[in-house]
Amino acid sequence: MDIAQLLAFAKQNNASDLHLSPKNPAVMRVNGTLKRVKSDILTSDQIRQMLYSVMTDDQRSLYEREKEIDFAIAFAADARFRVNAFTNRDGSAAVFRTIPTLIPSMDDLDLPHVMRHLTKLEKGLILVTGPTGSGKSTTLAAMLNHINENDSKHILTVEDPVEFFHTSKKSLVNHREVGTDTNSFARALKSALREDPDVILVGEMRDYETIALALTAAETGHLVFGTLHASSAAKTIDRIIDVFPSAEKEMVRAMLAGSLQAVVSQALLKRADNSGRIAAFEILIGTNAVRNLIRENQISQLYSMIQTGSRFGMVTMDEYVKGLVGDGLVSKEEAQRILMKTTGIDTSLEGGMGSSKPQDRHKTAAAPVVAPAAQPAASSSSGSSDKPDDDYSF
Repeated sequence: MDIAQLLAFAKQNNASDLHLSPKNPAVMRVNGTLKRVKSDILTSDQIRQMLYSVMTDDQRSLYEREKEIDFAIAFAADARFRVNAFTNRDGSAAVFRTIPTLIPSMDDLDLPHVMRHLTKLEKGLILVTGPTGSGKSTTLAAMLNHINENDSKHILTVEDPVEFFHTSKKSLVNHREVGTDTNSFARALKSALREDPDVILVGEMRDYETIALALTAAETGHLVFGTLHASSAAKTIDRIIDVFPSAEKEMVRAMLAGSLQAVVSQALLKRADNSGRIAAFEILIGTNAVRNLIRENQISQLYSMIQTGSRFGMVTMDEYVKGLVGDGLVSKEEAQRILMKTTGIDTSLEGGMGSSKPQDRHKTAAAPVVAPAAQPAASSSSGSSDKPDDDYSF
């Protein structure tokens, strides 16, 4: 077998991920569940040979030196994959994540209506967060696509690697890939401020310098989209602030309070009819009250603010998931699983389940749905961890 055959097989079975690990057969994740492929056990040498067949010389050298690497590959016109090659105790291993070649619209993804309002903003920081594989990149791609189709703006993306390629439509789109087109997120963001962007996408806000530059860009009149690995809106705020040294935390809280427009935390749930997965959202909007809580370091009160902020388009993960259960889109068992994963609480679903989609309720939010930015006071597809089943013959 070769890597092209395995990737084609994964795509045919609508797998979100293909795992290659020594001493195991290939494993696919389908609708959030791991499934073993009925094929030969793979060796480290075989996996390394597969990887080297799709790597450039520079990528091979980097992998041998660093023991891990991220990159993207394309097979034909309709098959792209994000690749993480790494080394484990048994040798070379890799995960191939399927990247849709057709960028979905916001309607295709059935995103909450308030997120359309977010794309109309002129400046500020919008964070899309969630665990690995929760669909953050797809959500951001749909939002950028909406801007690209409806507004005349310069969109600049900085990613590692570039996942969704946007063709310039009404907007001008420039993609920069870390390691190929720039040496780091921080270097690209410093340069971005001199490249006349209206919208900046930061593929991942990983470190102190990147987060600081993203906050500065958001404060200075740019609309900045970014991603973080966090399971809730409040934890997202905590994580940003915790990156900075103690002496700078007060300043960062002021910067964040002045620039934050929204935090969209999401997770993927299995549909009740097993036809795929559906996203659930927790949405925090940067109202004046929310900004005051951030500035005063009252992060623990943000959840209560989300609960009472439905008129601004806010919704808790618990409420959103209960709406999906009430509509029959997901089972109670799946809802409880995802709520345990995102909130750590065994939430009861007996009662309180609406019969209309949570995103439909957002459409009734009073204007303005998104509060204007305040001036600062100072300065896709991890799912189930089920044991793999031998369900696929290769």
